[in-house]
Amino acid sequence: MRWRRARRSSRIRSALIVICALCAAGARVAAQDSASAALKEARALLDAGKPAAVIEKLEPVVSQLPEGSAERREAVQILGLSHYLAGHIKESIPYLEQVRGVAPGDTKVAYALSMAYAQTRQPDKARESIARVFQLPPESAAAYLLAGQMMNRLELEDLAEAALKQAVAKDPKLPEAHFLLGQLAVFRSRLDEGLALMRAELAINPAHAMAFYWIGDIYSRQAKWDEAIAALQQSIWINPYFSGPYILLGKAFSKTSRPAEAEDMLRHAIQYDPNNKTAHYLLAQLLQQTGRTEEAQKEFAIAARLQGDIK
Repeated sequence: MRWRRARRSSRIRSALIVICALCAAGARVAAQDSASAALKEARALLDAGKPAAVIEKLEPVVSQLPEGSAERREAVQILGLSHYLAGHIKESIPYLEQVRGVAPGDTKVAYALSMAYAQTRQPDKARESIARVFQLPPESAAAYLLAGQMMNRLELEDLAEAALKQAVAKDPKLPEAHFLLGQLAVFRSRLDEGLALMRAELAINPAHAMAFYWIGDIYSRQAKWDEAIAALQQSIWINPYFSGPYILLGKAFSKTSRPAEAEDMLRHAIQYDPNNKTAHYLLAQLLQQTGRTEEAQKEFAIAARLQGDIK
């Protein structure tokens, strides 16, 4: 009898184990189904520009998706991008690194990572990641240039300057490097240094319209109007479709008592950039100074409206 009871108990235990296993499997399937539904909803939320809602919906369930599955990879990528878009730069990095680990050729992820590394002040990782985007050796002059350009755009001027100086050290004739360093120098009011760097850029690329524009800007800041006019005219001869040189020429011609030429330049600026409030305001001042009060008031009104639109 004892052996029968023992055998019956054994069968019961086995049955319970099977039932528990089935229940666990069912729970896993249910969890996966729930996570899959959350992923689908997260896609829609991301498309709607709601990254915070994506994080709230997807982060608690991402671990329930099968390891190594396409859904898991997509969920991790969505979370990385959502954290980045929500301004959680540091939190986005681990997710983006996971995606890069399984999809090293994904340039969008590599670019997002490079931006995140830069904003968390990891310049070497930022350079390595941006080099992946453009298929460059990470230690090349070009990689340092691109990293510096990106950091400059993110207003990380100290990191940008360090990267650009490395680019110039590796290749003194690399186009754009001196130009970007010159911009940084001007932003920091180091005008003579900026002028020398813009001249160095022109020695490499003599058709660099923006370098001439910045030289004109530097001379304008120094009230060297004749030198400014010469540089700005050269900029326009190379690229006549950018409003910046026309605006500065309008100012320079006004300062040198040449109102007709100043008006012509400012009207050209407005033609290429109708929503430029500075051009309208300077034209209004010029018209007022030459006694054309009614026209001046119209231009002042446009400038005020554009100022309001910007605010």
